[in-house]
Amino acid sequence: MFIKIKNTIEHLNFDTISEERKKILQPLIAFIQSKASTSSTIRLNFICTHNSRRSHLAQVWAQTAAAFYTIPNVFCYSGGTETTALFPKIAATLSNTGFEIQSLSKGSNPIYGIKFGANHHPIIGFSKSYDSEFNPKNDFAAILTCSNADEGCPFVAGAEKRIPILFEDPKAFDNTPLQTEKYHERNLQIATDFMYVFSQIQK
Repeated sequence: MFIKIKNTIEHLNFDTISEERKKILQPLIAFIQSKASTSSTIRLNFICTHNSRRSHLAQVWAQTAAAFYTIPNVFCYSGGTETTALFPKIAATLSNTGFEIQSLSKGSNPIYGIKFGANHHPIIGFSKSYDSEFNPKNDFAAILTCSNADEGCPFVAGAEKRIPILFEDPKAFDNTPLQTEKYHERNLQIATDFMYVFSQIQK
């Protein structure tokens, strides 16, 4: 794992997660543990409205956390209720945290390769619908990362479990002097939540 990412992880503080928040995270911990205990494949699909910001951060940090805590057979995906594009500020925020970002294609919905370690498989980042051919069809947990997706997806076809874990949208600060600070803040919150989740898994 890249040193800058390791340093970021080492400075995360699980004490900043409230007991109420831990209760929200518990169903995901239980899902992952149930799979890990039987050496089953763990598929997590993070769903937001546009698959442009929060769902990508969640996908990237959950996959990174699984690698950090050496939880095997974890495959993280993301999708939206509609397709837009991975917002460039998300790629920039991840890059500033130590991820290596490679642009694989241009256009209105560019594709990125996102690496957290030299010998780890890159995460492929682009906007897609949650039921895209790129994502699993069954035996996965659907994690809803925004209230619109939570309300708009009362049923996710193929999902074994549906778990709402909501985050505030940093989009509210686009085109303001606080944009960089707020994207970094949300990035660290999501990192903290999912590092905590995987720290609880017994191998």
